[in-house]
Amino acid sequence: MPRLMDIGLEQINGLLLEMASLSQQAVSASIDAYIKGGKAEGVKDMSHRIHALHRQVSDLSMEMIARYQPVASDLRFLKSSVEISYGFFRYGRYALDITEVLDMFGDLSKCDRNSVVDTARKTQEMIRMSVDAFAKRDVEMARKIPSMDDAVDSSYRENLRRTIQGKGDVKCSLSATLILRYLERIADHATYIGEMVEYIATGVEPN
Repeated sequence: MPRLMDIGLEQINGLLLEMASLSQQAVSASIDAYIKGGKAEGVKDMSHRIHALHRQVSDLSMEMIARYQPVASDLRFLKSSVEISYGFFRYGRYALDITEVLDMFGDLSKCDRNSVVDTARKTQEMIRMSVDAFAKRDVEMARKIPSMDDAVDSSYRENLRRTIQGKGDVKCSLSATLILRYLERIADHATYIGEMVEYIATGVEPN
């Protein structure tokens, strides 16, 4: 007969996997809208659903800690679940922020979008790796994520530098800076999720 603890842990794991899927879809939809133009359909609804799931994960994790006083690996998973859930929630929130930039600035088809598109692809790969690392408890994959974060940071800083120097069209520069900032934050959360996966598996606290 399964422990009540095991049933609760499996429920939390399922909620997190649903969040992971939705957050990937939301980010992809927002990036596709930037590349192709038009509206990012469904991102707002997905973001709200992810937020609701985040509250469920947080509430259930706290309830299980209070009721069952878990130790060792169970406690690590519950503590990490709240952090990972927040990371997935931020994926969805930043995806929504990107769509709001697109609504604000309108047609960006005449802008040079290569830098943003390249950074977006790197960020999407980091998201995929963070999700897969969590789903498979793959520590080796999780450890590869931080090295990718540097390229995303560099792209954001370089675009910010060009914007400050007044290089390029103002509309293109500002929209790119905002979107790159959101991508940079997504990459940071992907890195932290990877660190939490390692913590679940090994007990080694993130720095």
